[in-house]
Amino acid sequence: MTQPRSTSIRRRLMWLILVSVGAVWAVMFAWSFNNATREVDEWDRARLIQLAHLLAQLDDPNLTRLAAAGIDVRNEYTRASPAVDDDSDAQPRYALFEVRDAAGGVIVASAGIASLHRSTRPGEAADGVHAMTVDGRPWLAYALRDSATGRMVRVFEPANVRSDLTTGVASRIARPMAFALPVLALLVWFSVGHSFRPLSAISKAVRMRDSRNLEPIHVNPSPAEVRPLLDAINQLLARLQQSILRERAFTADAAHELKTPLAAIKVQAQVALAAHDSAQQQQAMRRVVQGVDRSAHLAEQLLLLARLDERDTVATARVRLHDVAGEAIAFRAPHAEDKSMTVMLSGERDAEVYADRALARTLIDNLLDNAIKYGESGGRVHITVLADAQTVSLTVSDNGPGVTDEERLRLTDRFFRGASASASGNGSGLGLSIVARIAAHFNAQIHIGSGIGRRGLAVQIAFPRVPGVRAHEAARTS
Repeated sequence: MTQPRSTSIRRRLMWLILVSVGAVWAVMFAWSFNNATREVDEWDRARLIQLAHLLAQLDDPNLTRLAAAGIDVRNEYTRASPAVDDDSDAQPRYALFEVRDAAGGVIVASAGIASLHRSTRPGEAADGVHAMTVDGRPWLAYALRDSATGRMVRVFEPANVRSDLTTGVASRIARPMAFALPVLALLVWFSVGHSFRPLSAISKAVRMRDSRNLEPIHVNPSPAEVRPLLDAINQLLARLQQSILRERAFTADAAHELKTPLAAIKVQAQVALAAHDSAQQQQAMRRVVQGVDRSAHLAEQLLLLARLDERDTVATARVRLHDVAGEAIAFRAPHAEDKSMTVMLSGERDAEVYADRALARTLIDNLLDNAIKYGESGGRVHITVLADAQTVSLTVSDNGPGVTDEERLRLTDRFFRGASASASGNGSGLGLSIVARIAAHFNAQIHIGSGIGRRGLAVQIAFPRVPGVRAHEAARTS
């Protein structure tokens, strides 16, 4: 399977910035070019009108000399053009004019103006500047009649002079932009690369880490954009460290707890092998079976606890705790009968919580198993389900020997057993640890207090109530 092609954020940012800047520059250039074109056009027309007024004020000798020399209308941009040095008329760069008297007779005329008469007539467009085309070349023309002398002055200027000026202005605007774009690209490349240095530092710190080093990563300075990534990595490292510590503690405790029943099984097996009396041999074998049962129960509890530790989230549904408690009582009834114990269930039948039904059953099974296992023969166990506006609480109470206040604080610790449990040799010390872990999955609170008649033990699990259902409402509608 081929891996998807990796993309470079640095390259992408550079192109995005350059394209954005280029687009802005293009808009600015178009706006500047449009303004320059309009201003050049206005300036060129004003110059043509001014030239006509100036010619109207000259006397005949000066007009004759000027007609012979020509009126050079080239500018700084056309002077740099190779076409200017060409003596041909391919690209005219001189303005032409003629002056006529009031009767229409020619007083003075520039050489070559006869060709322009094919496209215009005396007196045409006397009120302003107009464009015309002669032999495929654009010209601007302006006609002025002097009110004092009655003379008609006509001036013709090649329009390519104006286009040269416009092109020159546009080139002057565009050249700095074109030069600045690659310089900007280089600056953006190094600036973006410098901004990504914290990411490179994080990558190097992770790459150089030993697999056993799960301490937080510190990068200074860390920009605000990098901080969420760094925090997420450090949180992951913290979770991994906690998981590894839990596994190490779990492995050590499990090895210690499994060692004791296995050693007892070995001793009883050796006693059975060495026994010559059948009664003694049977008693030893019964103890072997009890040891195997205890080891199997311990292994089952250990595996369940390990699975609970691995699950960060649990899928939940609406569960009626009263129904689940009834199933648990039916399953544990033979054990209670063996000790002549009475198990009662009362409370809200239809109170619902969000939970996983199998895990809720495991929670109640462990609480009920502890109450029966550590309770006295002929004792009582009472399971109640109560509900209020915010919570649904399940309480398992007994009237057994109970525990001391100091022991009560440690009952949810793994492998911890009170004095009475240790003396009886029953249990693995994992039941309430499993209960606490399951309760945490459902955001439930666990409270441990005195049991029936202020004797024994009472364990209460308070679940968040399913919203939108009031106490007793379901009972009335069912």
